[in-house]
Amino acid sequence: MSTTTHDLDKSELISRAAELARAGRGSGGPPHEEVGDLLAAYYRHVAPEDLAERSESDVYGALASHYRLAQQRPQGRAEVRVFTPSLAEHGWSAGGHSVVEVVTDDMPFLVDSLTMELSRQLRAVHLVVHPHFDVERAITGELQRARVVDDGAMEPQDSSVRESWMHVEIDRLADDDDVDQIVDDVQRVLRDVREAVEDWPRTRQRMLDIVEGLRSDPPVELTAEEVRQGAELLEWLVDDHFTFLGYREYRLETAEIEGVDEDVLRAVPGTGLGILRADQTHSTAFARLPDPVKVKAREKSLLVLAKANSRATVHRPAYLDYVGVKTFDESGQVVGEQRFLGLFSSTAYAESLTRIPLLREKAREVLRRSGFDPRSYAGRALMDTLETYPRDELFHTDVAQLATMAESAMLARERRAVRAIIRPDTYGRYVSVLVYLPRDRYNTAVRERFSEILLERLGGESIEFTVRINESTTARVHFVVHLPRGETDPTVTGQLRALDTNDL
Repeated sequence: MSTTTHDLDKSELISRAAELARAGRGSGGPPHEEVGDLLAAYYRHVAPEDLAERSESDVYGALASHYRLAQQRPQGRAEVRVFTPSLAEHGWSAGGHSVVEVVTDDMPFLVDSLTMELSRQLRAVHLVVHPHFDVERAITGELQRARVVDDGAMEPQDSSVRESWMHVEIDRLADDDDVDQIVDDVQRVLRDVREAVEDWPRTRQRMLDIVEGLRSDPPVELTAEEVRQGAELLEWLVDDHFTFLGYREYRLETAEIEGVDEDVLRAVPGTGLGILRADQTHSTAFARLPDPVKVKAREKSLLVLAKANSRATVHRPAYLDYVGVKTFDESGQVVGEQRFLGLFSSTAYAESLTRIPLLREKAREVLRRSGFDPRSYAGRALMDTLETYPRDELFHTDVAQLATMAESAMLARERRAVRAIIRPDTYGRYVSVLVYLPRDRYNTAVRERFSEILLERLGGESIEFTVRINESTTARVHFVVHLPRGETDPTVTGQLRALDTNDL
């Protein structure tokens, strides 16, 4: 690999910073004999241009500050500091930015979860420095030594602990920003990451245990085909197609609330894992099921596949995927649910639906209902439409709905006209709207106008969108309009009927 002028400038800057440290200025940092190696490791993956405007005191000051934060860290905890360094007070600066410093055990999802939380707070991220060190600590948490990680070493070769040290520069904090609250929010997210990662093996094993139980003792009220499809889908999820973040068991019971018998779903104490590890303390009234959920809860079906009404705090900023497996008593009545929360992996979205249990059966049934010969132009066009259909919609839409919607989507792709395909969520949490329009008519202004109309007509709280534009003449925008939490707007159905493509 060739060495550029920028690389040489970066190397020279780090050398000058090491000389500054060894000269005795900037006390409280790493030992002088180790500072050169630690500086090189600290900035190893930072682009040279990101340091171009920094002085040697800025470069060394960031490491020394981080090193001081790392001096004390109890086992299983993260240390977090948020401040704005200045030459006058700290002897270094971060280009006018504020800094979030974190020292914690190394684990997956740290950087993306931290930057996701800062984005949620509407704080622009300007620079991420993320070195790993193998650290020796006393039993009480005092730092004894931080060593550079050997190339290719997957884990420490001795009693050291591998730590992630994250230095994230954000917009300068305002005078009225609550620094303690920022720290608390970052700690909450880091705690979610830790609990999800620590409990991942047990959460995954829970799903494997369910698969084994379905095969050895299937629910008496379900068909063998439904059980087979369900077990195969769960196995497919376990095979790196689902990022497990949480698990909990629930009991479906009847309780008297305000003089009326109501179905309630109560968490079983001690069953929570990952982000659901903490036991709930909600009242019975809180556990009362909304009407749309109540009907589905008693339904004798195996799986519940849906979007949760909260965003993930770990990995990526998407609404959580919810996989529920109903439990049955000996008489075949639904008595509870085993609930998994997480996110479908990128491979789950990329894999052909013909290789995905449940979806491949749905696709075959949609094709059968259409009456098209699979070898005909129409049959191939319908299968291509299903392959490119939003994957979440395939999971969450029943076959009867999907058959009609897929044919409409196929026709929309072939015609240069605006068409909207609308599906309210079964549980009243959101409305999915697929808009097809001629490719040359799509632009940002058009998409923003769609968003305004949908939010207004459906009484939405927020809206998400994804755009698909390929070599065809048609563009597709998938809008998901989220309704206010805890409310099922009775006007949504009427508004959907009133919405037509002339509005769009």
